Amino acid sequence: MRISQLKMAAATVAVGIAATLVPQAPAQAQAKEQFFPVLVYRTGAYAPNGVPFANGYVDYLKMINARDGGIGGVKITYEECETGYATDKGVECYERLKGKGPTGATLFQPLSTGITFALTDKAPGDKIPLITGGYGRSESMDGTVFKWNFILGGSYWVASDILVQHLAKKEGGFDKLKGKKIAFIYHDSPYGKEPIPLLQERAKMHGFDLQLIAVTAPGVEQKAAWLQVRQSRPDYVLLWGWGVMNSTSIKEAAATGYPREKIFGGWWSAAEPDVNPAGDGAKGYSGMTYQAGQGMGKVHQDIIKFVHDKGQGTGGKDELNSILYNRGMIAAAWAVEAVARAQTKYGKKPLTGEQVRWGLENLALDNARIKALGFEGLMQPLSTSCVDHMGAYSGRVQSWDGKKWNYVSDVYQADMQIIKPLVQNFARKYADEKKIAVRDCAKEVSN
Repeated sequence: MRISQLKMAAATVAVGIAATLVPQAPAQAQAKEQFFPVLVYRTGAYAPNGVPFANGYVDYLKMINARDGGIGGVKITYEECETGYATDKGVECYERLKGKGPTGATLFQPLSTGITFALTDKAPGDKIPLITGGYGRSESMDGTVFKWNFILGGSYWVASDILVQHLAKKEGGFDKLKGKKIAFIYHDSPYGKEPIPLLQERAKMHGFDLQLIAVTAPGVEQKAAWLQVRQSRPDYVLLWGWGVMNSTSIKEAAATGYPREKIFGGWWSAAEPDVNPAGDGAKGYSGMTYQAGQGMGKVHQDIIKFVHDKGQGTGGKDELNSILYNRGMIAAAWAVEAVARAQTKYGKKPLTGEQVRWGLENLALDNARIKALGFEGLMQPLSTSCVDHMGAYSGRVQSWDGKKWNYVSDVYQADMQIIKPLVQNFARKYADEKKIAVRDCAKEVSN
């Protein structure tokens, strides 16, 4: 009886393991497959923001398989790995997943600037590209130094530059910023510190007083930060938080009596999970978007038809209209488009990370292509090259009315005459530190 019971128990465990693996790696038995590692954080302090992004990302991959049969006939397989937004766990996930699939990992999207910093040193040796859409090292726009990093859609220098432009417009011109106090409340991590060089440059140019106020992660305790705000009474507050930090900041502002109309968040501080917990106290708060805000398009119809209506949705239908779900879809679309682009050069077969890197460096998402993908009104045009690994430099400002986000600005373009010298200086410092040979893009094109 004991042997029989043991066999039955072992069989039950095996079935359970198999059941957990099926949704993580659909169609994994296919020989012709492209493997996508999916780094997520569905648990911990950052889960309210991480979950909708991950759901949008995975739903898009599922839809491509169901609607198109994969990418050029090559089925997508994937596996999630929980990082909890922790750098060490992110590195563990990378090491565990990088060799999976017939050709290894297609690419990685860390969804964390800290993890990005760590993987930037690993990716070149493993020849696996990193997409850090709207986050990561701002200087990694420079493809001559950061061959494997693609900070698609905009960097934190782009975001902070646009916010300064918006404040200047509200004041009636850049000259009106002279003497103003602008407090920068930031997540005390590589993510939060990224905008500081650009803000310092703008402060020097326009004569405003930049006050730097760090908040210890995860950001649930901010009494000291908002005491500084109450004492100094800045003209504006720029908020650079993530996860629970954002809603906590808005609640503290309300408790302190600081007008929410004078607080402007970065594009990772302006989604539904950032404002809903604050209730009416969030009304009037503004933040940025890049690529997509709220809203639905043709791509959502396809996800409903090919994924949710078949009972395969990763989350609920109610989140399909949300900012972070849309952003997750866009991140997945960039990845799929990179593979499709690379297939035009290397053939419709499973591709290596190095081949997909070529696709990322030759993206050409114009309005016609965006419409064909179903993202019309949800995605900005993007074009990359050997030199430019970002491809887009725009953003808009939106404001929360208590129920939904409303655009309160036209599309701004970041001032690249300010940003490009910063990119070059920081990229060259990195190249010197790591002893990286700077690529000669003109020579590569001629070859």
